[in-house]
Amino acid sequence: MTSLYAPFDIITGQVIGCITQHQRAKGVLVFLQQIERSTPTGLYLHVILDNSSTHQTTVIKQWLEKHPRFKLHLTPTSANWLNAVEGWFAQLERRALYRGDFTSVADLKVAIRQFIEAHNEHSTQPLMWNKTDEAIIRSVHKAKLSVMKIN
Repeated sequence: MTSLYAPFDIITGQVIGCITQHQRAKGVLVFLQQIERSTPTGLYLHVILDNSSTHQTTVIKQWLEKHPRFKLHLTPTSANWLNAVEGWFAQLERRALYRGDFTSVADLKVAIRQFIEAHNEHSTQPLMWNKTDEAIIRSVHKAKLSVMKIN
């Protein structure tokens, strides 16, 4: 299994691509270790992840205890829009993968790495929320109400 992790710096817009062959928690660990190597020491790092159980395993918790500058934040189920990197993943799919003709996983990895390099050279910009915090809170509240009506 091949997984892509893409740490997205909301201040610079830079992406660190981490393509790993490891499954589950081991892949997350490789991802965190790459962030550790790629960022200046002394910075506190807030990492936003989806709510996968692989992000909460004993191996990950033990690693985090030894690396206190890391703080993981897990988005609620069905709220991936809160994760800033989701927009970048949509761009990756639209601009590099959609209708792509990849004959192997190696070809796919090359395309992803080329997209990351091009993005970091030409397309980086800080993340800017388009809505006010009040508008976002209203939107979340409205979504909760609609879910409650369904259930």
